[in-house]
Amino acid sequence: MKNNAMTNNISETIVELENLLGNRLSTGQSVREIHGRDEAYTSPALPDAVAFPQSTAEVSQIMKICSSMQCPVVPFGIGTSLEGHVVPFHGGISIDTSHMNKVLDIHDSDWDAVVQPGVTRVQLNEELRATGLMFTVDPGANATMGGMAATRASGTNTVRYGSMRENVMSLEVVLPDGTIIRTGTRARKSSSGYDLTKLFVGSEGTLGVITELTVKLHAIPDTIAAATCAFDSIDQAVGSVIMAIQTGIPMARIELLDALQMQGMNLYNPDLKMPEKPHLFLEFHGTKAGVDEQIALFREAATDGGASNFEWASKPEDRQRLWHARHNAYYAGKALRPSAQGLVTDVCVPISRLAEAIRETQKLIEASGLLAPLVGHVGDGNFHLLILIDPDDASEMKKANELAGEVNQLALACDGTVTGEHGVGSGKRKYMQTEHGDAYQLMQLLKRSIDPLNIMNPGKLV
Repeated sequence: MKNNAMTNNISETIVELENLLGNRLSTGQSVREIHGRDEAYTSPALPDAVAFPQSTAEVSQIMKICSSMQCPVVPFGIGTSLEGHVVPFHGGISIDTSHMNKVLDIHDSDWDAVVQPGVTRVQLNEELRATGLMFTVDPGANATMGGMAATRASGTNTVRYGSMRENVMSLEVVLPDGTIIRTGTRARKSSSGYDLTKLFVGSEGTLGVITELTVKLHAIPDTIAAATCAFDSIDQAVGSVIMAIQTGIPMARIELLDALQMQGMNLYNPDLKMPEKPHLFLEFHGTKAGVDEQIALFREAATDGGASNFEWASKPEDRQRLWHARHNAYYAGKALRPSAQGLVTDVCVPISRLAEAIRETQKLIEASGLLAPLVGHVGDGNFHLLILIDPDDASEMKKANELAGEVNQLALACDGTVTGEHGVGSGKRKYMQTEHGDAYQLMQLLKRSIDPLNIMNPGKLV
């Protein structure tokens, strides 16, 4: 509940922002509702107004006004986050960066690009098409570059190309008081000072507003081939992945889908018709000779591990069909119970503990009595649950939250983390002390030093 002083501050803030932005500040109900939730099953909370800046200078002015009024600010990309990151629980101003959507420069000889935060990953790759280069971080959703950096996004390509942590070279950031800073350079490495770029990558909008990014690019492979194969058990599938990694096969994507998820895949994609067993979806990049060798080596390792029903796809349309199906795994999972909502959670463990963690997770799911299909980026030890619930059934919601909590504790017991991809937001903040120990106090100290008024996305991360 806002007190009278806060209400007056927000009202004055809105007046000043209207003078700055004109009709690019909205207090309309429908616009506020769009900015009051993300893709998570989180209770919505509306901002008092939504600002649509067009430049770093405007973001700086917005922050100066909000800082002077002690008004909360929540940066907003496209709203595809999964832990309530962009939900403004304390009201205030949502800064929507969708008008800052230009690819500013492409340095094809240096394999990097400079973009504004509202550029989406698909938009960037479309503009890169003629260069023979690509941006590789692919979380599935067509997220914005600023949002992907803020949540340290990763995805299906991470096992080969890395996450946003490895692919962001430098940033321009507006601090809570309106100061504009640059972190890093376009040089490929540096030993100069603290690595502030890494500090802001993954900060989830709690330290500042990202207004420009320089990102690494990679060459589009000469040959790309995709494959799927089935297993009788999760242990067999994970064992084959571990064997392939230990053998040194440079796979680009390794995705695991359990039997329940495959059932949903067939329901949602009637033309898929795949065995309802645990599956691996894979992709190989390189020269034709290199890809052929990778496929042969993997097939040998997987066959020894119990794989069957191999399907190979080298034509772009066949590969796109497979990966389109994988990227729609959320909707495929919901097809198992169409009237349900999905509570999504993810964890990440060392690869050597992955089979154990998934096995124990499935026991927890069975004990809960809930439906919860599982998918995972098993090449880096990350897996996700979609817990299907009736949002109007309080007992189901309680069981789902308990299940998610048990899976998080299991990941920590396996020397892992409570989130490998989705981030902390508001949903996983309660596990931070357990995971990080005294280092969490250092995070809180950094937050207070950079944002002493606690106006940047309050209630999240720290």
